[in-house]
Amino acid sequence: MSLTLYMHPLASFCHKPLIALYENGTPFRAHQVDLGNAQERAAFYKLWPIGRFPLLHDATRDCLVPESSIIIEYLDQRYRGPVTLIPDDPDLAREVRLRDRFFDIYVNETMQKVVTDRLRPSGQHDHYGVAEARDRLRVAYDVLERDMEGRTWMVGDAFSMADCAASPALFYANLVIPLEDAHPRLAAYLLRLMQRPAFSRVLAEAQPYMHLVPREAAHA
Repeated sequence: MSLTLYMHPLASFCHKPLIALYENGTPFRAHQVDLGNAQERAAFYKLWPIGRFPLLHDATRDCLVPESSIIIEYLDQRYRGPVTLIPDDPDLAREVRLRDRFFDIYVNETMQKVVTDRLRPSGQHDHYGVAEARDRLRVAYDVLERDMEGRTWMVGDAFSMADCAASPALFYANLVIPLEDAHPRLAAYLLRLMQRPAFSRVLAEAQPYMHLVPREAAHA
């Protein structure tokens, strides 16, 4: 099998390429790395010194591809399937890339600031930074709620890389600041994403690890 995805099933940024792979039924091998295991950690850092998931290895081309968005771009170019995740139309493609970055930076990374603060030792919490992140997340929700009016998917009429990014970002963000009644369009969109077979499969694979998510962050 040519493609190997180094990943962890709980990691939100790993969910993005997993969704892309499952959407198109692309054959690949998932290599789950336990960074808590010294031997596995050393092997992964030798392969990719930055040490961040996900990482795709294409044995056929002897090519390493890091970063979730770049992996999806690579798959779309080299292993395109029936679901075109980056439109051929340049204007739509630019919008997809913009939304992909929006979800990664303003939703996913902002959410992670809140969640990972719960993992800090006592006395080392960044209360100001967490409050700031919560405010930014609410602003991102408001922007997306407005933009989802009349839409099924994030860009155009078809599922795209933007929706791959939205799926884990909104799923985990909803555990931090619930969408509920204040953002009904966004809540309905998240439900559609969770019902999409590719993301539903990703969530099922992540389920055994979900107890590791510090959900009490939702009450901070």
